[in-house]
Amino acid sequence: MTSVVIRSAVAADIPAITRIYTHAVLYGTASFEIEPPDEAEMARRQQVLLDGGYLYLVAERDDGIAGYAYAGPYRPRPAYRFSVEDSIYVAVDAHRLGIGRRLLTELIEVATQRGFRQMIAIIGDSCQAPSIALHDRTGFRMVGTIEATGFKHGRWLDTVIMQRALGDGASTAP
Repeated sequence: MTSVVIRSAVAADIPAITRIYTHAVLYGTASFEIEPPDEAEMARRQQVLLDGGYLYLVAERDDGIAGYAYAGPYRPRPAYRFSVEDSIYVAVDAHRLGIGRRLLTELIEVATQRGFRQMIAIIGDSCQAPSIALHDRTGFRMVGTIEATGFKHGRWLDTVIMQRALGDGASTAP
C-alpha cells in the first residue's frame, strides 16, 4: 500500500472530494442527497465549515486523494456549539485499507483539541455495516435508529445515530 498522509483540506482538493462524493451520492446510501453537488457547491460547503472554525481533512496517497472527512455543526442553535457531527467518505478504490479509520481518528483528536465535547455520527442506512463498525471501533456508542427516514434507490432507509464523548465530555462545563 502506498503511504497515506492525513492533512487539512485545501481548495485545490475540491475536484477529488467532489468525485468521491458524487460516487457516494449516485451509488450509495451514506448520503441522502439525490443529485450530487458540483465543485462550486462543494467548495462553498468546505469554506463555510472552515470559516466556522470546524475541521476538514483529506487522506492523500501518492496517487491522489483517497478520502476526506469533516466535523461540522451538529445543529445550528447556540446550545449545540460544543457538539459536532462527523462525515467520512472514502474513494471506492481505497475501501478497506484503513483510510476511514485514520481520518476519523484524526478528526476525533483535532476536535478534542479544539474544545468540542461530543461527536455525533448520523449514518445513512442501517445497512452501512462498515461505517457503523468504524464508529464502534473508534469509541462511539449506538444511540438509536430512526426507521425509514429517507427514500433513495427505490427503498426506505433508516438513520443510525452514534455518539462519542470528546475530552471531558459532559463531566465538566466547557
